[in-house]
Amino acid sequence: MTVVTRFAPSPTGFLHIGGGRTALFNWLFARHHGGTMLLRIEDTDRERSTKAAIDAIIDGLKWLGLQWDGDIVFQFSRVARHREIAEQLLAEGKAYRCYASQEELVAMREAARREGRSRLYDGRWRDRDPSEAPEGVKPVIRLKAPQTGETVIEDRVQGRVAWQNTDLDDLVLLRSDGTPTYMLAVVVDDHDMDVTHIIRGDDHLTNGARQKHIYDALGWTVPEMAHIPLIHGPDGSKLSKRHGALGVDAYRAMGYLPAGMRNYLVRLGWSHGDQEIFTTEEMIAAFNLAHIGRSPARFDFAKLESLNGHYIRGTADHDLVGALEEVLPHIQGGDALATKLSPTLREQLATAMPGLKERAKTLVELFDASRFIWADRPLAMNDQARAILTPEATTNLAAVLPELETLAGWEAPMIEAAVRSYAERAGLKLGQVAQPLRAALTGKTTSPPIFDVLAVLGRDESLARLRDQAAQSVA
Repeated sequence: MTVVTRFAPSPTGFLHIGGGRTALFNWLFARHHGGTMLLRIEDTDRERSTKAAIDAIIDGLKWLGLQWDGDIVFQFSRVARHREIAEQLLAEGKAYRCYASQEELVAMREAARREGRSRLYDGRWRDRDPSEAPEGVKPVIRLKAPQTGETVIEDRVQGRVAWQNTDLDDLVLLRSDGTPTYMLAVVVDDHDMDVTHIIRGDDHLTNGARQKHIYDALGWTVPEMAHIPLIHGPDGSKLSKRHGALGVDAYRAMGYLPAGMRNYLVRLGWSHGDQEIFTTEEMIAAFNLAHIGRSPARFDFAKLESLNGHYIRGTADHDLVGALEEVLPHIQGGDALATKLSPTLREQLATAMPGLKERAKTLVELFDASRFIWADRPLAMNDQARAILTPEATTNLAAVLPELETLAGWEAPMIEAAVRSYAERAGLKLGQVAQPLRAALTGKTTSPPIFDVLAVLGRDESLARLRDQAAQSVA
């Protein structure tokens, strides 16, 4: 059997982080078994489905590196097929037309709630003669669900799950306007697309029982089901925006790498021994459904940042410059660097990366840390840098300038030797010269090693910035 999974989002909003994890699990399971993952856009809700949401879903999947197989299937384009199946069930006596009015349905629901019954529809049109149908009322088509016994799903994550059929309604297959319901469309599409495994959130678990009724009525094989627990916040409550319930695009804008995001998501609810860090190849080789836990996973931004920092440090310097360039359109102030990028500046950034990436946990932090390289003169200073640049400090800068201006070359060891020599002759500790240099050259009190900073900036830019500050001592 060739394994076929599918990711089937509704395009009513962005691709949220839970959807990203569901897509990843489907992709990994399919790749592990040498199968395929299909992408189906469930756009039958025409009022809420938008092109912007569809584009965001596709863009989010591509950013995560999750490539689906074959063409995208748009559910709405298959409405005629869904109607055909509903009519088939009607003709076989496995479905019926229901003429209950909205008022009747509301009264049924209220009565069921008062009596503590989970079955909301009372089946009043199930065996009724169609000749009794009221004039001018467009009916819905309902499935004749089993009324006795139980419906069982042997779920690959949840185990054996059973529902009493007395608690399950005759679900609607076609609405009165002829549009198919989600329940019908999903079953028909999964069957026609030869889906073998349905991996989705456990908020769909009851849907699995209802959909099994449709499969059974049609005599179709029910795919294997795996309902994965939802993601909760770090405090165990439902995931909210403050916890991380954001779109995948928001994580890109926050500066996370796709590889880091994939690694973090795969460990949200799945484990492989004590291993925390996985290459994509290792994920594919190790992934299985048996090691998905039944308890909700807890989202932890600190852990995500730490993991992402690992991937930033492990990324080749030029590749990291490319990743930084790609994220610039998505981060605040990114255009300030994007408009200046040139082959020379890219090379400067790559040269600086070993020092920059050691402290950065996100590309946004990397962007901020690199600002000194491409900042305009006169350099903006933060409060801590201004505090360091005392009159005495700027006097020392003015005194060390001639030492630097006469250097034959501009490599970090040569620069360091000149500054150390000056400090010794002046009776100063190295830090008394190095810290003002850092403030004058970067506008901050933290940076990569100061002599590396001078080498990256180059002779002309370094000397120009130092002259700007040395002039303060004269003024």
